Amino acid sequence: MKTILTILFVLFIGLFAQAQDAKVEVKVAAQTENVVLVTPTVETTLNSNETKIARLYMDRNYKVKKALSFYTKANKTKLA
Repeated sequence: MKTILTILFVLFIGLFAQAQDAKVEVKVAAQTENVVLVTPTVETTLNSNETKIARLYMDRNYKVKKALSFYTKANKTKLA
């Protein structure tokens, strides 16, 4: 009797789970926007007397590491 009730209970739970409507589709309203491309104008002056130097350091702590990597006479290897 216990096995029959267990089988009926399992079948009832299985059928109840299949009866649920899980296939609900959500519709999303898509918005379209126009894109306008603007071409930038670049003005260059030739034969300019200004000289500018730009330095690019790969590491942001470059100056600190360079300052800390100094050498003293004690750092040099000694021959016997």
